[in-house]
Amino acid sequence: MTLKRLLIQNLRNLSNVDINPSPDVNLFYGENGSGKTSILEAVNLLALGRSFRSHKHKALINYQQPSFTVFGKVLGHDHSEVPIGINRTQEGEAFFKANGVNVPSAADLAIYLPAQVINSDTFLLLEGSPKVRRQFIDWLVFHVEPNFFPTWKATQRCLKHRNSLLRRDRIDSFELASWDQELVSLTETIHQFRSLCIDSFNVCVDGLLQEFVKVDGIKLSYYRGWDKETAYADVLSAGVERDQRLGYTHLGSHRADLKITVKGQDAAEILSRGQQKLLVCALKIAQGFVFNQLTGRKCIYLVDDLPAELDEKYRSLLVSWLNKMKTQVFITGVERETLLSSWRDYTDINPKMFHVEQGRVTET
Repeated sequence: MTLKRLLIQNLRNLSNVDINPSPDVNLFYGENGSGKTSILEAVNLLALGRSFRSHKHKALINYQQPSFTVFGKVLGHDHSEVPIGINRTQEGEAFFKANGVNVPSAADLAIYLPAQVINSDTFLLLEGSPKVRRQFIDWLVFHVEPNFFPTWKATQRCLKHRNSLLRRDRIDSFELASWDQELVSLTETIHQFRSLCIDSFNVCVDGLLQEFVKVDGIKLSYYRGWDKETAYADVLSAGVERDQRLGYTHLGSHRADLKITVKGQDAAEILSRGQQKLLVCALKIAQGFVFNQLTGRKCIYLVDDLPAELDEKYRSLLVSWLNKMKTQVFITGVERETLLSSWRDYTDINPKMFHVEQGRVTET
């Protein structure tokens, strides 16, 4: 999948941007605050319907404008062109369009433009809550297994109803049993989807870790959200009194995690900051690699301020892997030559260069 055209209107300081990215490498340079990261943010909005910088929609809209719009033309692996777009208003309304038709949610856009982000916040993958790592797992599962998202939505609905029952003064045991039965079925299905993807992911990531992080004993373990020796139906039955005291279901697929350890200890506590960056890069590359293996499709990569995050040696390693994957990349940095230097050895690649200055984007 590649983004053939990108049109941005009134997103942060980008009033009117219309560019035709290269299907290979796109480099954006300019001073801090010029709007480089907002370019990547726009692509991410097309890919996920949300920003990687802020959950507040008003912060995304250009000053004194009623809304922002991001439009893209996606070239599929079958060479078909699909126009997709998102519009968000000051009042919070969101409108999504794909192939000329309004679609109900951002998930309907996500299938057209799979994207991975590597930026300073990416390191929350190690330091952040289990929710961050669940989202990392579920990105792959969503794009590999078409039935995952409707199953996930049904699970959230089921949990909401069960939790509502748990907060009542008197619980109708028959009604609770009915929701439990549905929740068990949905939860076990989600676990199966995740397990298959994690198995493929682990096979791929082992080799990458040897290149990126020269540390022995790194291990990725998938925790499904409850004890691996116990059936989920038994977990719900045994924990109903505790759930009632808490007012919510404390175990299940919504508590899944990807535990990343070094010789049994939390990787975030053992590895240096530099090693953590390399480990996260390896995980992100592995994600795109496995996605390609399982689907035959490619995701795009958005890398924000690459020179600031990795030194020259490891920039070259990351660029080498991005080049091996033959995928579309968008990379930002302050200095033009520093960005370009990592690609000089690849004579078959001719990066497109864009200068960003005060919200204006010029191909150079």
